[in-house]
Amino acid sequence: MSPSVPRRAARLRTGLAAAALTGAGVLSTVPASAASPAGSARTCHLREGMHHADTLGNSFSKDLYCENKPGDLYGRAYFTAPVTGRLKTSTSWFVCWTLGDPHPGGNNVWYYTQGDEIVQFPALKGWGSIPADHLWTAQDPMPGLPRCPWK
Repeated sequence: MSPSVPRRAARLRTGLAAAALTGAGVLSTVPASAASPAGSARTCHLREGMHHADTLGNSFSKDLYCENKPGDLYGRAYFTAPVTGRLKTSTSWFVCWTLGDPHPGGNNVWYYTQGDEIVQFPALKGWGSIPADHLWTAQDPMPGLPRCPWK
């Protein structure tokens, strides 16, 4: 596991505590019928004041902390792009959204994050995009989360 994984987990715990204490998180609950086959409601939180910087020089001050299915992160929002990282956890943060290949979720929205595991291109430190059907969001793109700075 890469050295960034413990730092990422610590950032997640710190961010959750800060959002809970300050009330900065915005809550969006997905209806149980749309969220999961088990019928339990899933939740995503927009968090302000979260600081993430990727290896490409982009900085982000907000994230979406959301339940998700583990899966591969792609270097671009296309299934033909190299897999740069992997989400292994079932709750992760996402800093922006972009458009790419259509996926089984019925749209072409993808979310950008740093993976729990580096797969290819170690210099990218696991940053990549995952199709929106891996997240339990009420709608895609998630309102309030910025679009990624590239087109």
